[in-house]
Amino acid sequence: MDPFDDLLRGVRANGAVFGGSVLSPPWALRFTDGAFLTLCAPLRGEGWLVPAEGGPRRLTSGETAIVRGPEPFVFTDDPSSPEGSAGPVREVSCGGPDADGGGPDTADGGVDGEGADGRTVLMAGAYRVPGEVPRRLLQVLPPVLVVPDGHHDCSSMRGYLESQLSARLPGRQIVVDRLLDWLLVCTLRDWFDRPEAASPAWYRALGDEVVGPVLRAMHEAPDRAWTLASLATVAGVSRSTFAKRFHELLGEPPLAYLTEWRMTLAVDLLGEPGATLASVARRVGYADPFGFSTAFKRVRGVSPSAYRAGNSGNAGNKAADQPVFAG
Repeated sequence: MDPFDDLLRGVRANGAVFGGSVLSPPWALRFTDGAFLTLCAPLRGEGWLVPAEGGPRRLTSGETAIVRGPEPFVFTDDPSSPEGSAGPVREVSCGGPDADGGGPDTADGGVDGEGADGRTVLMAGAYRVPGEVPRRLLQVLPPVLVVPDGHHDCSSMRGYLESQLSARLPGRQIVVDRLLDWLLVCTLRDWFDRPEAASPAWYRALGDEVVGPVLRAMHEAPDRAWTLASLATVAGVSRSTFAKRFHELLGEPPLAYLTEWRMTLAVDLLGEPGATLASVARRVGYADPFGFSTAFKRVRGVSPSAYRAGNSGNAGNKAADQPVFAG
């Protein structure tokens, strides 16, 4: 387990409601469901992403884009006028609490090899990002990122994904969902490895021979009674060398990073049904709820009880925060 694993935990596709679309010019799709992340991958052809922030971005087959929400965005064949002469804009909702898990939208003939030449076949996966932990991912992403296929099996995966959209086989939904999850993770990882990404400090530090093992240990066992000495033991260096290296790479002391991460976990744990302050305290490394409450208030500005009371009204909306898939 490492920070990247943790941020993507719970971010999963779950139920295709807008499947593959075969698009014939002129066309324009506006994604309006307010997803926090939307993955767009042309299986064939190309188009233009017109986000709420920034200029249009061309997207071709062999590339994958991730759009940061929740603002609507447009995917069109004509970026100069997505709402004008290019034809009517088609509103697209990737799903929500009332989604019926329906199959792909194939109004233009379906996702198959027949008659798709010269047209764009689009797959899009929309993700609602549940919880405080994965939402930290949004803080380090640009409004739109585009990356080419990073490894040789991506092209074959796209072909298999397209075949699954056409087939009506048992388990089709799960197969498509998990393929989109795989593509999301690979796209994010490839993006962070690109020089223009300005990847977060924790991602760069994962490759460091001193700090990397410590970050993995912290995230693997946040409930452990970590000290500077025990963390330095994991790093295999002296305490002073470890503390200096950690601060150089992450801009803060090791125990400050650990406390912030524990409080982020605690925010999600406090929302679990039946959770008590004592149980949450133990799961994030505190022997008693008093020490935990003090640390939580210092980091978050309110006590755990006050935080939970102030967010109790969101419990009824939990279903709306479940990740959905659209393609």
